[in-house]
Amino acid sequence: MADLPSHAVHKLSKHEVPYSRPSTPGEHHQTLQIGWVGLGAMGYRMARNLARYHANHPRGSPPLLVWNRSIGKAHNLVKEVGADKASVAQSLAEIATKCDVIICSLANDAVVKSVYHQFAEVLKERPPTKDKTFVETSTIYPTVAGELDSIISAIPHCHLLTSPIFGPPAMADTAKLIIAMSGNYGCKKQVAYLLVPAIGRRVLDLGGNLEKAPTFKLIGNSLVLGVLELLAEAFTLAEKTGVGEELVQEYVKELMPAPLMIAYGEKMLHDTFDGSKGFEINGGIKDAAYVPPPLTCLHAY
Repeated sequence: MADLPSHAVHKLSKHEVPYSRPSTPGEHHQTLQIGWVGLGAMGYRMARNLARYHANHPRGSPPLLVWNRSIGKAHNLVKEVGADKASVAQSLAEIATKCDVIICSLANDAVVKSVYHQFAEVLKERPPTKDKTFVETSTIYPTVAGELDSIISAIPHCHLLTSPIFGPPAMADTAKLIIAMSGNYGCKKQVAYLLVPAIGRRVLDLGGNLEKAPTFKLIGNSLVLGVLELLAEAFTLAEKTGVGEELVQEYVKELMPAPLMIAYGEKMLHDTFDGSKGFEINGGIKDAAYVPPPLTCLHAY
């Protein structure tokens, strides 16, 4: 496990996947071909870690097949991990037809739906003869999950999992992400052990309803937004009253030492908002727009 962060190896022994491990494949069992679509700030880091881990689990697994709209990012990933661990797909059609598990990490609902419609067009012409699982890790509006399911379930042997990710790019970098997962139990069982400890440290099971994991993701985002608002107000009050923002950050570290509060507090304190090293503002605005009014209206009684 030389390519895997040491903490991830440690976490593996702590039952961070809520399903029993799939049975060991037989000697002649064909290893899974995994495809990855989307190499943004999160996707690139997750795909890189998965490529490194999957190459040796089981040993001799085929390279991760990656596709990105800007193909240069895909070539950069292959250069970083090596051609034995990843290769560049020339089209979404290649991903759709060659891969057993297809993982997507995309910018917004419109892009997600466009990609899935392209998958469907290809697979309706060339229907798969064995199971194929689509794993949607993007932050999407819950009802979009139902739309994607309608697209995918119309194709023989195809299944969908919603698997949104909790954590910023820094956590993706070190495989410390939390993964919420909804969908078919058998598919979740298989995919969970592909993702943990390769890209994350824990899977949270949200059941069979595909809308539950995206809903849970938005609930989590609302907590983060609430923390950001509280921190911003406290820093502003401390600055205007002459108390000093530094003391507020020290207070947080001493009495509320949550990693998220400390990390965002440091960004605010030092005005370090460089989107190139983290989550871009457009993505944050998109996620924030989903909660709370749209989400609460969706589930109003």
